[in-house]
Amino acid sequence: MSMLSFLFILMLLPSFEAIPSDEEVFINPSEVQTQDMQALIAQACMDIENQNSCLTNIHNELTKIGPPSPTSVVSAALKHTLNEARVAIDNITKITTFSVSYREQQAIEDCRELLDFSVSELAWSMGEMRRIRSGDTNAQYEGNLEAWLSAALSNQDTCLEGFEGTDRRLESYISGSLTQVTQLISNVLSLYTQLHSLPFKPPRNTTTPLTSHETLEFPEWMSEGDQELLKAKPHGVRADAVVALDGSGHYRSITDAVNAAPSYSQRRYVIYVKKGLYKENVDMKRKMTNIMLVGDGIGQTIITSNRNFMQGWTTFRTATLAVSGKGFIAKDMSFRNTAGPVNHQAVALRVDSDQSAFYRCSVEGHQDTLYAHSLRQFYRECEIYGTIDFIFGNGAAVLQNCKIYTRVPLPLQKVTITAQGRKSPHQSTGFTIQDSYILATQPTYLGRPWKQYSRTVYINTYMSGLVQPRGWLEWFGNFALNTLWYGEYRNYGPGAALAARVRWPGYHVIKDASTASYFTVQRFINGGTWLPSTGVKFTAGLTN
Repeated sequence: MSMLSFLFILMLLPSFEAIPSDEEVFINPSEVQTQDMQALIAQACMDIENQNSCLTNIHNELTKIGPPSPTSVVSAALKHTLNEARVAIDNITKITTFSVSYREQQAIEDCRELLDFSVSELAWSMGEMRRIRSGDTNAQYEGNLEAWLSAALSNQDTCLEGFEGTDRRLESYISGSLTQVTQLISNVLSLYTQLHSLPFKPPRNTTTPLTSHETLEFPEWMSEGDQELLKAKPHGVRADAVVALDGSGHYRSITDAVNAAPSYSQRRYVIYVKKGLYKENVDMKRKMTNIMLVGDGIGQTIITSNRNFMQGWTTFRTATLAVSGKGFIAKDMSFRNTAGPVNHQAVALRVDSDQSAFYRCSVEGHQDTLYAHSLRQFYRECEIYGTIDFIFGNGAAVLQNCKIYTRVPLPLQKVTITAQGRKSPHQSTGFTIQDSYILATQPTYLGRPWKQYSRTVYINTYMSGLVQPRGWLEWFGNFALNTLWYGEYRNYGPGAALAARVRWPGYHVIKDASTASYFTVQRFINGGTWLPSTGVKFTAGLTN
């Protein structure tokens, strides 16, 4: 793209800040001329290897959509990107026969599933854009589109990471198939976030402002049955299916109960898992929507396994419990990976479920315990145990009133709590740890930057004395120290002193409530629009 066109776009578009303001800037689409549309289309094809093909395909999609406008350009770019993602899946399927090792086979299977995730997220985004163009003003466009496109951008990276431990021969081939898809998604996300203050941007708060949801009061639209379900003690839940090791339920394994659940359910489907130690790996695919697992309490209902990287599994596949379908809820359960530190990556819980919630759950492992892989997630009154990067991934996750425990690592390893994986400044991802407790029993660091734009914030959280004075740890040399966004706001305890903290350009001592509030439930994960219906307690904003 020429410098002239790029400068023209800068003149056309509003500024984009790391911490958005609530002020709206409106631009009349009728004022955007043909040359402006060409500049927007050029941006959608920026850095694509075959520019002419990209431009032609987007023009062709535009002719099917209707009169040119910023929204139609985004829609056309989404459609072209979706088509390219489907082509990439076909290419990956063709090379399956070339895999020679078990790890390669696992990595290729990961890639197919992750590209399917991207196709889903792009399709959801297209549906949202159709509603925008039709004049629907009720949907939560901004939060949804940013969340879904942010997830779609990172899936390809996870695919390639699965080839760690191989000779990288197949990775090189697959990388070529993914490069164009990744760049197209990046361009669409960048275009959308820059255009997000056009008239199709919804009001940030479309529901009654919330300050907290500390009691189990329910919104008017919930049925009495759902309200009773969420208020009930575990043994009183009116479940659709019951799992019990002793045969007193419908199923003896959680996997059997999940496999029998309806696909793409529009209503909550409740699986009650009685007290017991369930030795299985449970993988709830994207079609398993609105599933709720309810147990008898932390340490009572336990799902456990020991899958790990040293056995030949990819990190993505090591999870004891993996959830991908929208709207998953877990309550009163423990998820364990017992592989131990010597086996390196060993995930207890992996989450790709948008608008998912975990209430009074325990996630127990060593390295890579909680894989908050993608999309919007909420954790309340949970316990997380680990050693190295044990809360990691590129979801938009808020952990509230949680207890974080460290364990003994291998010799020479340094305990780090978070390794957040944001790769683009336009992604709406990051980790917030709020009103929680860092109960370190080893010298501990708050996090390190896994990817270039890693983002993690601690708010009003207790830090024990073994949290190291410098607070944060480098990944490698100076990598990402200028581009990450790490912040601390009103934390307390012997490990919370700020005097000796790192002095990186990307590290921030947050001093004002307005900046801190950006990372709360209401604003960071749009929680006011979906958490009330889960019945899980939450605080929407800051508590002090």
